[in-house]
Formats: sequence, C-alpha cells, structure tokens
Amino acid sequence: MEKIEKTLEEWRAMLDPEQFNVCRLSATERPFSGKYNATKTDGVYHCICCAEPLFDSRTKFDSGCGWPSFYAPIGDNAMTEIRDTSHGMIRTEVKCAKCDAHLGHVFPDGPPPTGLRYCINSVCLDLVPRE
Repeated sequence: MEKIEKTLEEWRAMLDPEQFNVCRLSATERPFSGKYNATKTDGVYHCICCAEPLFDSRTKFDSGCGWPSFYAPIGDNAMTEIRDTSHGMIRTEVKCAKCDAHLGHVFPDGPPPTGLRYCINSVCLDLVPRE
C-alpha cells in the first residue's frame, strides 16, 4: 500500500477542527457524541483523511462504550497497531495504514468470532452506504 504523507498544515486545511485533533493529534471525541455510535446503516466505513476502506458495517456491534465498535477491520492490511502507554494505561492504538490517521484503540473484550473490540472515533470515519 502506498502511504499518503502530508504536513500537519496540509491536514489542517482539509479537515475540520475536531477531525484534525482526533485524526492527526490523537485526541478523542466525547463518548456517545459521534454520529456513527448508534448507526445501523449497511455499508463500508472509510478513513475520513484518505478514503481507504476500514470496516464493513456487518462487523459493527453495540459495545455500550460510547464509540462505534467493530470486531474486525475490513482487511488484514487496513490498519496498523501501536502500543500506547499514554494516560497511565497500556492500550493498543489503531491507525489507518495508508495515511497514519489515529482511529482509536483495539481491546481484547469483543464478541466472536475475533474476540476483539475496535473502539473507533466517529469523526475518523465516512460511511458509504451499500446500494
């Protein structure tokens, strides 16, 4: 996969302030505030920064955590995982593999078949409904 690389100034010019803070500066949107938290629309969730497909809505589930949750990415190479020791915790951050946008974190407490919960910020996503 060919990487997309831009300066912070280029990202700031193309994203709204909340998208920039979350995707480029690893901030987090408030729980239960994101537009996709309760969405049940059938489709594919893409990265807001580069339009790369990240999650199929068929893997979305209600975890009750306040952010959209998925049990698997759309493909093995859709994202990268990074050890995150910020905020006094040990977590696994997930980033878009194509543009390195911060998406959220993955936890080992999800449903079958993977047992994983990808807890993703809505502002990082663009849902393209299936026709």
